[in-house]
Amino acid sequence: MGKHRAFACCVATLALGGCPTVDLGDDPPDIGLCNPNGGLDYFHAQMWPNYLHPQGSPADCAQSSQCHLVAHGLELDPTMPDDVNYRAAQAYLNCGSPAASQLLTYPLAGVDPHGGGDLFTTSDPQYMIFLNWFK
Repeated sequence: MGKHRAFACCVATLALGGCPTVDLGDDPPDIGLCNPNGGLDYFHAQMWPNYLHPQGSPADCAQSSQCHLVAHGLELDPTMPDDVNYRAAQAYLNCGSPAASQLLTYPLAGVDPHGGGDLFTTSDPQYMIFLNWFK
């Protein structure tokens, strides 16, 4: 029985020791993040100008009292490229249930508390702009 264990141990050592290590590189930065069907193109064309940064609107997340320009959760910066703001927004999305995404529920009246107050209701265009991002 001792010879069989020694042989099995030797074979296992040789088999495992002979396996090459493969470096697959770094994980992509968006792994595990929600990617709505509309992607970056919809973000650029609809979400940024009509939902997150509607200039002159009290619902301008990227300008209102500078809240989203500093480290208070979601950081948005109109001086940065769209892909940077898109990545920031992805952390507040729920692809399994888009209507439960914090990016929607925080500014939505009566759902989650938002430091900037209630910004719109389900009957406002912003609600559908957000949900259409996932179609």
